[in-house]
This record gives sequence, structure tokens and C-alpha cells, in this order.
Amino acid sequence: MLHTTIAAIRPLDEPAMVAAGELHGRLTKPAGSLGVLEELSVRLAGLARACPPPLPEPAAVAIFAGDHGVHAQGVTPWPQEVTAQMIGNFLAGGAVVNAFARQAGASVTVVDVGVATPLPPAVPAQADGQPGRAGGPTRPRLVAANVRPGTRDLAVTAALTRDEALAAVETGIRIARELIDAGAGILLTGDMGIGNTTPAAALVAAFTGVDPAEATGRGTGVDDPTYARKIGVVRAALARHAPDPTDPLGVLAAVGGLEHAALAGLILGAAARRVPVLLDGVIAVSAALAAVAFAPDAVGALVAGHRSAEPGATVGLRHLGLDPLIDLGLRLGEGTGALLALPVVTGAVRVLHEVATFDSAGVAEK
Repeated sequence: MLHTTIAAIRPLDEPAMVAAGELHGRLTKPAGSLGVLEELSVRLAGLARACPPPLPEPAAVAIFAGDHGVHAQGVTPWPQEVTAQMIGNFLAGGAVVNAFARQAGASVTVVDVGVATPLPPAVPAQADGQPGRAGGPTRPRLVAANVRPGTRDLAVTAALTRDEALAAVETGIRIARELIDAGAGILLTGDMGIGNTTPAAALVAAFTGVDPAEATGRGTGVDDPTYARKIGVVRAALARHAPDPTDPLGVLAAVGGLEHAALAGLILGAAARRVPVLLDGVIAVSAALAAVAFAPDAVGALVAGHRSAEPGATVGLRHLGLDPLIDLGLRLGEGTGALLALPVVTGAVRVLHEVATFDSAGVAEK
């Protein structure tokens, strides 16, 4: 599945991008007056191979959840059980991502790709295992796709085997296909996993070559001693495993998480279908680095939703050549920043669909 998906990913379509740029020049506005929205709509035309591109709707948020053996190193004060508890909260509709998804009219799919502790008893009864229609006021659904109950401790050994990493990547590809087949016009990345900013920092450092201190942030807001320990753990893990950035599956296996690998798969699956992916924070950005290492042209499907307060996100976006649409100091994850940026993406495309040209509106040009 991975190899056929990578083979289907193609560069942006230049004729469609030229047509979108020319259309912008005929619309009733000064050329360039919409700033980055014009560049974004041109790229989305290139992705879709059409001018104007389809409106990016309905939207579907995919939240991949997993636990991490590196939790044993004391990189976060939060207990690991919170991952499973938050899945219950997502499915009950009580998390921030749910509030923002309702506002945006987006569907929410929660994927247990590697949760270590049992899910709350009420979760299966609340979950809907069918793909259903993407978008709209549907209840959140749970997909059971647990590859293993959390990763191993990356400070001690490889977090995953190559087969486990591959299984997680292909889970993400499958979820992308299901959501797109159900009608989604844009996919939004979400994540949940106590301790997951530690492997994210390791992935960012591995793929970009920056010093671990530059890629590592405070995650859930850890104190100074914990932060210093976290940097040390990332540095030691990279020294131990020496991951090769030209071998993305190997990097994910050595220092990644199951949700990171699955998000990389989601990006690849969407890129193969020429559907945009709106990235959330540092977990998604670290996964995007892996996806682009698998298939460089996958970057054409990516839209950076926001600039996370986690420094690794800025490092990763710079490496990918992506500029975030909004900067609100967010560091929650779940897909919250991507959801807040969604109207910006939709607006950028709607301009090409709905704004009159100078000729059609009878407006004089300069």
C-alpha cells in the first residue's frame, strides 16, 4: 500500500496554477491585494489540476492517538492514562477540538493507533465505526487500529520495529482514503498522546539536522528541570540510533510515535488523491517531514494551519518551505489550530469561484 501510494503522488500542475494566477489578475481587486491567500489558491489549483480548484469542504479531522514508552523518562508530569481518557472526551464531544469542529462543520474521527491503557468503558458504545458522510454535525467516531499498546522507550531502544512503523503509516493511508471516499474535500490533522512532543522533537531534529535543543519545546508546559531532561533524552536518543533522514521509515521506527507515523500516512494518502491536508501543530509538522521524505511532491498537498508555540514546528515548517496562516500562540494539539485556520483556506478558494471579473462586473481597470 505504501509503495503504490507514493507512486501516485505527482507535482503540482503548472497549467492550472498559471490559469489561477491569470484569473486573479482579472478579478475586481488590485493585483496581489489578497497577499498569501492568492498564492495559496494558486497552489490548491495546482494540486487539484483545475482552475478554480474545488472548495475545500466538507472538512474531516482525523485524530490519531498513541502512547509512548519514553514517558518513563519523566518528560511530562501528565499520567499516561490521560490519552485514553481524552479519547472518551473526544467521543463525548467535550474537548476543544469538538467545539471548534462544530463551529467549522467538520467531522471528527478518532483513531486508536497505539493507546497503551484501556479505553473508558463508555467509549465503544459512543463510537461509530462506519465512515459515514464527511463533514456536517455527525457525532465523532472511533476507529480501532491499535498496532501495539504504545511505543517502546526511544531512550533505551528503537520505539518501533520497521513493520510496526509501516503498519501505522498504512493505517493513516487507509483513513485518508476512507474519509475522501466519504466525501471529504480537505483533511485536518489531529493528535493525542501524552509525551508525544518528545518523539516529535526527535523527528524534527532527525529530518532537519538542527540541534535537539532547537527542536524541543515544553510540550504541556513542563518546568525547567523537566525541560532540560527532555532535551537530554532527545539528544541521547538521536546519538544512540543515528537515524538516517533518507530512510523515513527507519526514522519513524527509531524515534517516532505511532500517531506520528499514521499522520505521515494520512498526508501521503491525501496527496495521492490530490486532496489538501491542513496541518495542526508540532506533531503534524514532524509527521509531514516524514511524509515529504517518503515523497517530496507530497509537500504540494500541505497547508500550514498555524505556528505552534512549540519551537520544533517553526523549524519543521521552515524546512518544508511552508508559512503558517495564523499565529495565536497555540500548543494544544488535537487539530485545534488547523480548525481555526480552515476558514482562511476556504476563503482563499472561494474568491476564485465567486468574485466577479472586471469585465463581468463592468468595473473599469486601471
